[in-house]
Amino acid sequence: MRIAFAGTPAFAATALTALIDGGFEVVLVLTQPDRPAGRGMKLQPSAVKQVALAHGIPVDQPEKLRTPEQQAALRAAEPDVLVVAAYGLILPQAVLDIPRIGCLNIHASLLPRWRGAAPIHRAIEAGDTETGITIMKMDAGLDTGDMLLRQAVPIPPDATTASLHDTLSTLGGEMIVDAICRLAIKSLEGERQPDEGVTYAHKIAKAEARLDWRRPALELARQVRAFDPFPGAVAEFDGRLIKLWQATVSDAVGVPGTVLKADADGVLIACGEGALRVTVLQQPGGRRVSAAEFLQASPVVAGTQLALASAH
Repeated sequence: MRIAFAGTPAFAATALTALIDGGFEVVLVLTQPDRPAGRGMKLQPSAVKQVALAHGIPVDQPEKLRTPEQQAALRAAEPDVLVVAAYGLILPQAVLDIPRIGCLNIHASLLPRWRGAAPIHRAIEAGDTETGITIMKMDAGLDTGDMLLRQAVPIPPDATTASLHDTLSTLGGEMIVDAICRLAIKSLEGERQPDEGVTYAHKIAKAEARLDWRRPALELARQVRAFDPFPGAVAEFDGRLIKLWQATVSDAVGVPGTVLKADADGVLIACGEGALRVTVLQQPGGRRVSAAEFLQASPVVAGTQLALASAH
């Protein structure tokens, strides 16, 4: 089986590594163009490109895949299968038609729930108790293709997007290897996605990072975990935008946005229902620190009123 691979971030790099380690012939890797990153804003290759170059696999980085010229490298590779994982580009029908067998997508949810760009974030934010990986035969729709393999995993109560990402990326690598092996012996049948239970995981916008203290503490605690590592939940303390990285729910009550208590155990902030005890915070330009360390550098007194964000 000649495999082409399309992906960009670490989630996809794990799957590419699993295919390489599995002994499959990866003939071409597609990934997004190098982007500026870091303090120096130097061009950085994607995680997928780094894996490909380390294993001597040809890499193509088209801005889009709309024109015959942009599709030429993939066509010339003559793949049997194109594996897609968090690539970041929409594949037109002309691209889906190139591989002899078709295109397989590694999607980080139990489809049809959380189709779209941010399934891990949205599952945590919504309070889901489980998620998983779906290996899907791609069609022209947004994550609407037939399901080939589907495996659930529980979402731990303290899961962040970062921790759940690592669990799912490993599972995705294992499942795509299984799927390709089954395809090779023609023992993999697709199943149409049900019409019920469809939800969309819209891309995370930075504007969502601001916590709205009028909402229940339970929802805000989920938001803090869902937005770790990106974009980070944000609150305004004395005109400074502080990132909140860890928080638990308390049954304390007060006017939403009011600091009820601030000590080594955390900064306790009243919400629309209950209160949020924030235990890990980050100053602008600083690093993540415990509440005790944060308060040493930036004291916060009980009674302080935090800015209420706009309602979502």
